[in-house]
Amino acid sequence: TKEKKRHMGDTKHFCPVSLKENFVLHPGLYEHAAKYQEKIYYFSTSEYRDKFLKNPEEYVAHNEPIQAPPLRVCLLGTHGAGKTTCARQIADKLGIFHIQFEEYLQELILPKTKEKVGPDFDEEPQEDDNKMPILSQELDNFSQAMTKTETEKSKQEVELTDEEEAIKANLMDNEALPPEVLDNIVLDWWRKEPFRSTGFILDGFPRTLHEAQYMSERGLCPDVAIYIQVEESDVLDRLFPPRLKKWKERQYKKMENKKKLKDLKAKIRV
Repeated sequence: TKEKKRHMGDTKHFCPVSLKENFVLHPGLYEHAAKYQEKIYYFSTSEYRDKFLKNPEEYVAHNEPIQAPPLRVCLLGTHGAGKTTCARQIADKLGIFHIQFEEYLQELILPKTKEKVGPDFDEEPQEDDNKMPILSQELDNFSQAMTKTETEKSKQEVELTDEEEAIKANLMDNEALPPEVLDNIVLDWWRKEPFRSTGFILDGFPRTLHEAQYMSERGLCPDVAIYIQVEESDVLDRLFPPRLKKWKERQYKKMENKKKLKDLKAKIRV
């Protein structure tokens, strides 16, 4: 029988155990409710309800009101919607951290890859100016220089861990990140300092249904989820010009390198 007026507990409709142990405002469910000192508390799981009933004094307010966690925001939207620009402004205005998810993934593997990876950073195979010999070199010196460059490159290659391989596959081919990898990345933003007591705006996460389900399973509830919706034409106008410029620069550089190689071969024949 539903009561006409509920005398809810200190955490209202949020789970007091999730708040106490994880510092997360996790909505409670009607089916997981319990009454203590004439007040009704709602819990996110039956396990948390049982935990509360074993020692309720640990989860209720005593001398002062229970402290609520800081603001945690998830900012979503298609690539090119302007999420990062908006997120920076919001973070600055509210005094919370700005976390750009894909940029954070890049930083995790950058010490080994030495350069950013993914469709936005891949370039067509081409001769590098640094690999081109001086025009006055002999042909055998040219071959030796190329061999030396390849040897140095192989020495610089560092083996990635399983976690780093998973991150690279996600950035390169959009492969789903396993839960154990997400645990090592995402949990800290909710549970460890300085994020835990300051709050944050998470830019670009969750990106998929898989990642949203992961957050739900871990009880990582954002206080606000914002979705930026823009017209496709606006995204095209924003992303196409710089990509076209970058492509033209690569094509020009490629032609220059071919010309240098052609001139070198002609000089050697002479």
